[in-house]
Amino acid sequence: MSSYVVRRLFQAVPLLLIITFIAFGIIQSTGDPLAAYTVEASLTSDDIARLRAYYGLDRPLPLQYLSWLKNMLTGNWGTSYYTRENVVDMVLNRLPNTLLLVAVSYALTLSVAVIVGIATAVRQYSLFDHLVTGLTFIGIAIPNFWLGLMLIIVFSVQFKGAGLPYFPVGGMYDHRVGPSFGQFLWHVILPAATLSFVMTAQYIRYIRSSVIEQVHLDYVRTARSKGLTEIVVLGRHVFKNALLPLITLIALDVPNILSGTIVIESIFAWPGMGRLFWSAAERTDIPVLMATLVFVSTVTVMSNMLADLLYAVVDPRIRYT
Repeated sequence: MSSYVVRRLFQAVPLLLIITFIAFGIIQSTGDPLAAYTVEASLTSDDIARLRAYYGLDRPLPLQYLSWLKNMLTGNWGTSYYTRENVVDMVLNRLPNTLLLVAVSYALTLSVAVIVGIATAVRQYSLFDHLVTGLTFIGIAIPNFWLGLMLIIVFSVQFKGAGLPYFPVGGMYDHRVGPSFGQFLWHVILPAATLSFVMTAQYIRYIRSSVIEQVHLDYVRTARSKGLTEIVVLGRHVFKNALLPLITLIALDVPNILSGTIVIESIFAWPGMGRLFWSAAERTDIPVLMATLVFVSTVTVMSNMLADLLYAVVDPRIRYT
């Protein structure tokens, strides 16, 4: 197992280098990072040229990338072209907020999807199964940005207008109250529900299919013939073997959930990595954009490797040599 992990880590290095080089080239082609300075009346063309030379933007693209890569590997991720803040500090300040939002969303998704997915599988073709299937198709088709806006209109605007308790529409806490665990829970409900809605619908479909495939196999009939209760059969035997497709889905869904936070954090003014990326993309702030892309790429590669390792934990027949 250890040799497999080491081999996968070595394979991840050139992959990440290729990803960062392509991303660096795409970002450079999206616009001029110093475009905002050109509209400043007090700056002359010579001032802009000096800024371009200061940031190394006057050099060929490969040299710019090598310079960025050298600085990144030595821990110097640069400073924002606009806020002049250290990029590492900006990422570390925003990263916990995004991880909290993603963790709550995944907890909500899995808690609902596992229970409902198994229930629909054991009651295949029942009225409950048909109802949930219809709702999941609707859930998969709904864009999360539209859903977020609808939740704000209903549970924030309409509830407030009706004199009912309403959910906040932005931030992580009320600045008049201050940060607290209760404030975090109250503010995270709408963005987490929006982020997990489509995921929950997808996961229910996958879990239902996996459980249906398992419940008709011989080992399940053997477990039932031994007198085991249905809960034990489903929980200890069926669900464990149905986990492999779910693990694959979660690993492949990590980049989608991280990219989904860009829209959700912008709608709900959530101070996380997604909102940081969006504001940096609007201004072609290369150091900030590259830092967030490196983080997302690394998490994606590591999540796929972790999924492979979890296969061996869930299914003892799988061995990596």
